[in-house]
Amino acid sequence: MSSPALNPHEAKLRDWLFDQAERHGHAVVTVPEDAEGAGYAFSVGAWRRFGVAEAVVLGLPPEMAEVLIRAYVSRAAQGERFLPGKLYHDFFDGVPITFERVFKGFYPEFFGSAFLLYGKGDFPAVQIIVPTPDGHWPWYPTAPEGFADWQLVLTETGRPESWSPGLDGP
Repeated sequence: MSSPALNPHEAKLRDWLFDQAERHGHAVVTVPEDAEGAGYAFSVGAWRRFGVAEAVVLGLPPEMAEVLIRAYVSRAAQGERFLPGKLYHDFFDGVPITFERVFKGFYPEFFGSAFLLYGKGDFPAVQIIVPTPDGHWPWYPTAPEGFADWQLVLTETGRPESWSPGLDGP
């Protein structure tokens, strides 16, 4: 069974993704904010090239999201492993981040063009979660109104599932 033929735009995008993965180990795709929600960025090719989970980050300005994803892929490619729920303080000065596994049901929406490289979506993915500058995570009751919608947690329940907030994670 062969996959359907790609239209010229898809073929060009697929070629660009392969080229970026070969040159840099991965590509970073940014999607602007729209009426549906916050902008986001994700990696494509890290799994193929280094065997590390692809990453997505929601709600950050595109240039910050790209820097964060590139730093994650670079560090992961060198063997560093990132555990869901653990705080990492050395990506952004003064602002910790954490990771969560992405529910596969979100792959088509948040990793759409990655399917050009991974036809059936057979790749692991993590979400990089960033709190507000004053330390409120999206699931905190004290988070600013709308923050949980701006930075959705891409699990089946919409809350952290790999750890218990306040017990063994933020």
